[in-house]
Order: sequence, then structure tokens, then C-alpha cells
Amino acid sequence: MAKLGIRLGTGELRLLDSIDSFQLKDTFAVYEDDENIMHCTKTILLPSTIVIERGNIKTVKFIRQPNSADKTQLLNKKEEESKAYHLCIEKIKTHNLDMRLVDAVYTFDFNRLTFFYFAEGRVDFRILLKELTATFRRTRIILRQIGAREEARLLNGVGTCGRTLCCSTWLKEFPFVTTKMARNQNLPPNPSKLTGACGKLKCCLSYEDEMYETEKAKLPDVGTYIETNDGIAKVLKHLPLEGKIQIKNYETGVYENIKPEDIKTFNVKSPEDIGMDFSALDDL
Repeated sequence: MAKLGIRLGTGELRLLDSIDSFQLKDTFAVYEDDENIMHCTKTILLPSTIVIERGNIKTVKFIRQPNSADKTQLLNKKEEESKAYHLCIEKIKTHNLDMRLVDAVYTFDFNRLTFFYFAEGRVDFRILLKELTATFRRTRIILRQIGAREEARLLNGVGTCGRTLCCSTWLKEFPFVTTKMARNQNLPPNPSKLTGACGKLKCCLSYEDEMYETEKAKLPDVGTYIETNDGIAKVLKHLPLEGKIQIKNYETGVYENIKPEDIKTFNVKSPEDIGMDFSALDDL
């Protein structure tokens, strides 16, 4: 049975406890999170398959459907966040701080205001924090430094695949990604093709890496020589999705793609090494 839930700014899913009504789909709900902080967020309907697949999805306490006062406060929240954002930018420029403001977010009750910023290193923002605290009285001010990936998550966007960014939708944690993963998938070493909206390597490079590693382990190493029915050949490339390798026949110079079962002998000596004994030259 489908469950009603919400999506946090981190991309994580939460279920609204004791609520299974389709009437609240794609509307808004007022709820409290784990820290008993009130929020008002758009709801989503989670199919039972996702609920089962994800396992124990945490729940949040459903308070009520938004009333007219909640809707007014939500609109006011967006307006005040915009004002706070531009005010903070001006103060950053005034103090010439090496930081880039990404977003300003109020809690629904206006008790806390968080400024998310990106910076390459540590920033001494003590004066900035003091001025913001004096400006936004009776509001707890938080300055939170985030990385390039977290910035992309907050700003959201569309990837080169044409879909909404994974980090802004369903991805809970950023995976460890390396250029080796791209090489495993025979992807061209083109930075513009391998980097995402954050300027870092795409998270999706890691999704199928384990499968590629498993399939490539079944194939002879690139650069080694093998023997087929047509003679000795050199392994040039792995084609793991096809379960094949690309080879070049040493005698005919023909390139072809073959399956491992077509190989008679693995790891044969290089034709250049056969019959070549240079031991007689040791005394020269």
C-alpha cells in the first residue's frame, strides 16, 4: 500500500506517521522532525515497492494540513529568506570575505535561520555572525559551510542525462568516486563528460562500478597474449557489458571481438619473445 511522505532538503525520504490519505498527495503538510522543529513541506506519495526496497524509512510526526495562516506564513518565509540572503551577500562583500553564499533557510517557526555558504578553506566569519545576530534578533543564526556537491544538492538542477540531480532527489550519501571507475566503463577521459553540475566526478559513475569489476575479472588482462583458433592475439580492450574482449591477431593484424570461451590458451608468451635468447651477449 502506498505511503504518504516528504522529501528533506538532503534528498532523504520521510514517512508521515498515521497518514495514508491519497487526498494529501502533492499538497502540503505541517510536521515535526526529529528535533521537534516544525516544517511545512510538499507531500509525495511513495509506492509500496519503494517503501519495501528502502527498508526502514524514518517517520516524522504529522501535525495538520496547512490552514490559511500556515499558507501565509509559508509565503512569508520565502520572502524573508530572499531578504536575508541578499542582506548577507552585502555584508560578505563589505567585509571582503572569501566565501560564496548559497542559500538562506528559515525554519517554519522562524526560530532559526541557516546561511549555507561555500568556501575553499576556513573563513573567519565572527564579525559577520555578530552583525547577523544583531540584525535578526530573537533568531538563532547558523553559518554552515558546505562542499561543491552539497551546493548542487541545495540548488537542484538537471543532469546531462535529462533527469533531476540524484543528490536532490533520492541519493542519501555522496559515494566515493574515482577516475578509475570511468576507465572501467571505457568512458573517454573528457572532464566535461565526467563531471556533474557540482564540478566533481558524477556520482552515477559509482552505481555500476561493482558490476564492471566483477565482469572484467572474468576476462584476460589487457596487454596480455592469448591463443585462439586463428593463432596468437593481443588483448586490447575489455567489453564487459558484452562479455567480450577486443583482440588483434598477431599474424594477420585483424581486429575482432571474441568471447572468453573462444580462447584456447591464456597468458601465452609474446611472439616477440619466442625463440629470442640473448644470454650469449652477456660477456660483450
